[in-house]
Parts: sequence; structure tokens; C-alpha cells
Amino acid sequence: MKYVLAFTLLFIAQSVDLDTIRAAYKYAAQDSSKIETLYNDLEGVTKADSVELVAYKGAIVALMARSAKSIKGKKEGFLDGVGLVEYAVDKDSSNIEVRFVRLSIQQNVPKFLRYNDAIENDKAFILENFNGITSRSLKSHIADYVSHSKHFTDEEKARMIGL
Repeated sequence: MKYVLAFTLLFIAQSVDLDTIRAAYKYAAQDSSKIETLYNDLEGVTKADSVELVAYKGAIVALMARSAKSIKGKKEGFLDGVGLVEYAVDKDSSNIEVRFVRLSIQQNVPKFLRYNDAIENDKAFILENFNGITSRSLKSHIADYVSHSKHFTDEEKARMIGL
């Protein structure tokens, strides 16, 4: 029975499509009703999966914390989510998508949470490495975020995506 469960969890985690997760993350960040759906899609993701999936799961766990019933639940959920994101960054700090996920969280959480110490570093990393992205989907995903972000200057947007 253990083997069947392990195989099922492995199959579920492998069947998660990164392009689908990227699109769902964008909409979840804009529409709280979509957060739970994405959370359910990523529920089977563990630290053994790709760092990108771990980062997105962490971001969604942090977003889910907003709807916790107690302050303690909100704090614990946020810290759990951030812990997954930081794990992904520690595991592969040269991964632009993981750094992008962390940046998108840090730029959008309230300052009192004090999760903003890597904003400038991640932003600089993304600006420096954006043109080297080979995935059309990822490049579009990051470009869309940057084009709507108040945290990137018009000059940075123009240099990065030609706006």
C-alpha cells in the first residue's frame, strides 16, 4: 500500500505543468478565489520536486495564510510558505524563476512582515539575467509582471522588455 501511495504522489507531482502553474499563479495573485485551486494543484509538491514548483507552492501557502482565521494561523502559514520559497532559493540561487517568485512576494507583502531584505538583490539579478531566459513562457511571465509592477522604473522596464 505504501508503494501505491508513493507512486500516486510521484505521478501527481510530475503531472504538474510549470506553464499552467505560472499562469495560475498570476491569476491567483490577482484573485483570491483562485488561490485555493492552485494550492490544491500544488498540494503534492515536496522539497524533492523541482525548485520552481517548491517556490510556487511556498508562494501559494503564504497567500493562503491571509485567509487563516487567527493571527497565529496567518503568521504560521506565511512563515511556512516563505520557508519553502527560501528553501528553493537556497537550493538554486541562480534560478531566475525562483528569484522572481521570491521578488513577487517580497514586493507585495506588508512591510510590517519584514520579508523584504532580498528585493534589490533579486531585482538586480532578474534585470541582469532576463535576456538569457530561453523559455518563451517564463520570459513572458516575468515580463508581464515587470510591465505592471510599480517597483520597476520606466527605464528598467524599457531596458528589460522594451516598454
